[in-house]
Amino acid sequence: MRHRKKGKKLGRTGSHRISLLRSLAAALLEHEAVTTTIPKAKEARRFVERLITQAKQGTLAARRRVASRLQKESLAKKLFEDIAPRFAQRPGGYTRIVKLARFRVGDAGQLCRLELVEKKEKEKKKKAEKK
Repeated sequence: MRHRKKGKKLGRTGSHRISLLRSLAAALLEHEAVTTTIPKAKEARRFVERLITQAKQGTLAARRRVASRLQKESLAKKLFEDIAPRFAQRPGGYTRIVKLARFRVGDAGQLCRLELVEKKEKEKKKKAEKK
């Protein structure tokens, strides 16, 4: 029975699952969007949203907690200086999952796009100029 067990196993061992979530979070924070399968995206969403919430605190302890969960110090710096201020007024829901009309070639797994809700200022300006 799975009473009081949160999260999916994703068919992996514990260490492999944590490594997967860390790498997905690193890719999402670096590129601000990543394409993956739906179950992985749902688990990565939980992981990333907790990191962003901690980064919004801006304390040294929060910075150390976030750095311990990410693979690169540069990503923690980007999270605290660039991403967290964008979400300062938002109480939660920092990511969105968009289902794609594509399926993975090997096993026909449905793909989705996990992205941050708030875009960079550069992207907003480009879209405004196109209109």
